[in-house]
Amino acid sequence: MITNYQKKYCNFGFAEGTFARQTKFKTSFIWICSRLLYKILTLGKINLFILHLLNRIFRNFAGDMEIRIKDSSLQQAAAEGMDAFVDVFVEAINAAIGNQLTTETMAQLNSDQITLLAYRTLRDEVMDGGFVQLIHNGYGPFIFKNPFAKAIKQWGLRDLSKLIYNAHTLYIKYGPEIERDCTDEEFMALFEQYEEFDEMDDAFVENEEDWTNMVAVYIDDHIGNFATIEQ
Repeated sequence: MITNYQKKYCNFGFAEGTFARQTKFKTSFIWICSRLLYKILTLGKINLFILHLLNRIFRNFAGDMEIRIKDSSLQQAAAEGMDAFVDVFVEAINAAIGNQLTTETMAQLNSDQITLLAYRTLRDEVMDGGFVQLIHNGYGPFIFKNPFAKAIKQWGLRDLSKLIYNAHTLYIKYGPEIERDCTDEEFMALFEQYEEFDEMDDAFVENEEDWTNMVAVYIDDHIGNFATIEQ
């Protein structure tokens, strides 16, 4: 069965975007912006307008991250299914930032690209070990202290957004305890100790396929926000 995003891609293709403008780095300004971003992201004191404005200013000075995907690669991925389609964009973004999501590289990505990386991180961690593993591995601030839940709600994933807000409540309550260093045995014990996450884990697993499909549809409808498609 061909999903909507595959039909859209196969029938209409994607208009080729413009390549990122190359600008000269202004090191001191970039350092100041990166520290401000760090404070915003780690302290969780986020004003979406300020964060967006700071990101735009930073990118004007540092230059946008140049992300390109071959049309043939995208055609092949679309034929393979939604997971492969999403993976093409995730892998291209990760390759562009050297698989290092830092305040500096994050500032050169747009909000949709960051949201996609956050969804991929969320999916991989929760499908493997639930929200407890996600938090223990240090991804709590990335998911819960950023406007991720609001972003995916704007993508149309309202149920996932509600799930993230509910998990955020438990993260505030138990986060510091789950994040502490521990042995393998102590880590396994966390799942019994914080079984309040079980219902949320089950909900994510049950809906992951539908949510990933919705992510793929959003990417397809906003292709230029994620990459430039080359012939």
